[in-house]
Amino acid sequence: MFEDKSILITGGTGSFGQLMVSTLLEHHKPRRVIVYSRDELKQFEMQQRFATDCMRYFLGDVRDRERLQQAMQGVDYVIHAAALKQVPAAEYNPTECIKTNVHGAENVIQAALQNDVSRVVALSTDKAANPINLYGATKLASDKLFVAANNMAGGHPTRFSVVRYGNVVGSRGSVVPFFRRLITEGADHLPITHEDMTRFWITLQEGVDLVISAFRRMHGGEIYVPKLPSVRITDLASALAPDLPQRIVGIRPGEKLHEIMCPADDSHLTLEFEDHFVIRPTITFTSRNNHFDTNSLGETGEPVEIGFEYNSGSNDRFLDEQEILEFNKRAGV
Repeated sequence: MFEDKSILITGGTGSFGQLMVSTLLEHHKPRRVIVYSRDELKQFEMQQRFATDCMRYFLGDVRDRERLQQAMQGVDYVIHAAALKQVPAAEYNPTECIKTNVHGAENVIQAALQNDVSRVVALSTDKAANPINLYGATKLASDKLFVAANNMAGGHPTRFSVVRYGNVVGSRGSVVPFFRRLITEGADHLPITHEDMTRFWITLQEGVDLVISAFRRMHGGEIYVPKLPSVRITDLASALAPDLPQRIVGIRPGEKLHEIMCPADDSHLTLEFEDHFVIRPTITFTSRNNHFDTNSLGETGEPVEIGFEYNSGSNDRFLDEQEILEFNKRAGV
């Protein structure tokens, strides 16, 4: 579906954006791939790596609606990956997080509508489900904006959906690179925030593939959640450094004990498909049907039980230490 199409990626110089660009160029033949971000150095570095004729690089911030409108001219598909993501940083700098994650989402929506973009997929996070930190609250607001944008579209052809997943193995600021650095530097222990802490485990490529599949499956208004394995943080530490002791250091500001991606309060809206869940909109769309049990590929889903919660702590699949090592190897970390 990306052949001879123009795709714009906000936050395109990040880990996700770079792998998305690589995947698009390797498996598709887009007319244009536009990297939209505010970091000129990262854009320069990407230009050395991705120098094909279809690549375009736009300096700009999602806080700047006028620049977004200019960048989206002639664009068919938008992937919104730009965000301020660090939980502690958001707690200490709440206004900046709101400007990027909430107002930036509004600007992406308006720019997409102004340019009659066909489809927009926005990246969310597990922290948007029952948020307890500011980052999660801003991403919940962002999710709501993108879902409601399908009603705002009116006569425009633009459709908006959201993809939500948890901890990406090996991403910047995540626990695996942090543990590996401590091990390399000769640390005498590994710090564990809480002995019961769990996380969903997904590779960056799986995250990219999920977004691509969302474009194919979407009607507009859905939140897509992949089915993933869980990992106990103590098992991760033991897998990476079996001979190092672990020391409990306490949960960081705004951090959760477990990741939740489908909250129980949304169970009446949640559909289970073979390899993913779909959270239907809480609102009714006035311009089209509101049935999401069959997607655009003809796949069908079934309602989950009332009270169902997709939680990394109560997940039905956990990786053991050997599986963690194999998974991390596959993820390239």
